[in-house]
Amino acid sequence: MIGSLILVASIAVLGVYGYLLYSGFAWLAYGIVVTVAMVGVMGIVAWIGWTMATTPPPAPIEAFDDSQKSPDDASEKT
Repeated sequence: MIGSLILVASIAVLGVYGYLLYSGFAWLAYGIVVTVAMVGVMGIVAWIGWTMATTPPPAPIEAFDDSQKSPDDASEKT
């Protein structure tokens, strides 16, 4: 059901875009496309920035000595 709605909506948007493009309103059609693209790209950039700003930094990696072997390392050498 939702796939049919997406199909019909995309065909309708394509029809409106084609009409605007070839009826003397090309500036409006291009303006809409550029605006939607700009909002989409800046939305993704804002989302990445928000994720980076709100994610805590990872714990520091401590130096790993040979004296600090995990149980898995001991079983691999035998």
